[in-house]
Amino acid sequence: MTSSRPKLYLNLYWHMHQPDYRDTITGEYVLPWTYLHAIKDYTDMAFHLESNPQARATFNFVPVLLDQLEDYVEQFDSGNIRDPLLVLLNKEDMKILTLDERCLILESCFKGHHEKMLAPFEHYQCLYNMYCKLEPHGKSMFNYLSGQYMADLLVWYHLAWTGESVRRSSQLVQDLMAKGSQFTLEDRLALSELIAGLIRDLIPRYKQLETEGRIEISSTPHYHPILPLLLDFRSTRDAMPYAPLPHFSHYPGGKLRARAHIEEAQASHTRRFGKLPQGMWPAEGGVSHEGLSLMAEHGIQWAATGEGVLANSLYKSFDSVELPPRNEYLYQPYRVTSGQQDIICFFRDDHLSDKIGFEYSNLHADNAVADFIHTLEGIQQANSSERHAVVSVILDGENAWEYYPYNGYYFLNQLYQALSQHPDIEMTTCSQVVEKCKQHPSSVALGNLPAIAAGSWVYGSFSTWIGSSDKNKGWDLLCEAKRAYDGVVHAGKLSKEELAACTHQLAICEGSDWFWWFGDYNSSLSVTSFDRLYRRNLGNLYRLLKLPVPSALSQAISAGSTDASSANAGTMRRGQESA
Repeated sequence: MTSSRPKLYLNLYWHMHQPDYRDTITGEYVLPWTYLHAIKDYTDMAFHLESNPQARATFNFVPVLLDQLEDYVEQFDSGNIRDPLLVLLNKEDMKILTLDERCLILESCFKGHHEKMLAPFEHYQCLYNMYCKLEPHGKSMFNYLSGQYMADLLVWYHLAWTGESVRRSSQLVQDLMAKGSQFTLEDRLALSELIAGLIRDLIPRYKQLETEGRIEISSTPHYHPILPLLLDFRSTRDAMPYAPLPHFSHYPGGKLRARAHIEEAQASHTRRFGKLPQGMWPAEGGVSHEGLSLMAEHGIQWAATGEGVLANSLYKSFDSVELPPRNEYLYQPYRVTSGQQDIICFFRDDHLSDKIGFEYSNLHADNAVADFIHTLEGIQQANSSERHAVVSVILDGENAWEYYPYNGYYFLNQLYQALSQHPDIEMTTCSQVVEKCKQHPSSVALGNLPAIAAGSWVYGSFSTWIGSSDKNKGWDLLCEAKRAYDGVVHAGKLSKEELAACTHQLAICEGSDWFWWFGDYNSSLSVTSFDRLYRRNLGNLYRLLKLPVPSALSQAISAGSTDASSANAGTMRRGQESA
């Protein structure tokens, strides 16, 4: 039964992102996460919207992720595979593997959440048990692990990384899982072709959902840089007044680089989806007044960030000593005046978003969905105004699901059904809320925010990306590389093609992901792989500039910790430290 109170508009916003895992000089992929998430999470997330016609949501696709998806399609179409794991999946004779190839298979093909992605499959678990028995013997274990073992392990790894919707619809996947072992070359090639088809269909599937008005697709500055830090390192101190900063006082030419990332994202979005994005999730929800102003100057109508940023901004705007209860200020978008233009900001409900990201995976789907709906009903019932409340649930749309049974299949299906059928909850997209604010200003709550406190969705600060010795060292190495880039460009000795290659490489190095992984709160294994890739990218920039690679790039920036054991292996973080 519908209540007499105004409705609650639910703004469900899924963020899809992977950094560029390619070595731009060799063209080879260093890590496989883009295509693995493509066949597991991007396929499933599209499926759930396709299967629930009344559901509405916003998806954010970072352009550098779309670049890689299209690159994988080109690899399959041309037959020039440049991802080492996919090369091995297609390898004709598994009896003649090199030692490096064998090591790569073993190092790669047990990565995933053991309880949800490995243990449910008897044959996969058997392969793992064999490895555990032999691993203490070092390289001599390869005397016992045959080419057939390696073939079976490769197949099971990719089967485990297929989405639940794929497993339920693909006869091939079902047949391979039933077969269990002794996979042939034909089996592996068929699986490779399935992977190619899944990736090939992804962008068209999401584009079709948007054409039908069932989702909105937003963007992010192209290579996922944190705009406020490109613009001004000192913005860090809005939320961390005493944070140490890099030795460089600012990022050289940061405003021009920030503009370039926004403009390239708009061009990318227009090419792929036929129109400019109306909104952007700034990388890591990183905002500042200057950063929002820059997006507004480029015609961006809305942006989104974290709850902590809103709290800090209210303190800054109104000199508040104490904030009112969060339900009195959180459940509405805010207008931020930026120069001649306004931009509307949505603020993440950390509590609800983190429940999906970290807690509901441990509950039965019925109980998780009931809790989510009950919480929304409580927010709606507590709304004493005559205007509709807007709840923004914003989180990573790819990394949580491996911790759920069946890749979150039952949770997401039941969640969408319950939300789309609820009489007092209306699923919306960000732009639909913006339109409601314009057309019916008296019916939708819209606040005004005179000042923005710079910060991100994590803790309302930039502490995940700057302010510690290793993160600051990463920035100083980038600043030095940018200064070298500026010098070579100013000398005018690069051809047009060489300049484009150098600028592309620089943009990759400016992404936020490298700094995310630096720190002893992340596992040493993850930190090492991203540390190496970051230094490899910086080294490639010097090589493309035809300059010597600094010796500092041969030394690790961060070591991580062998004790780090976060619930999601560092790929996700809660919005609040106290959560």
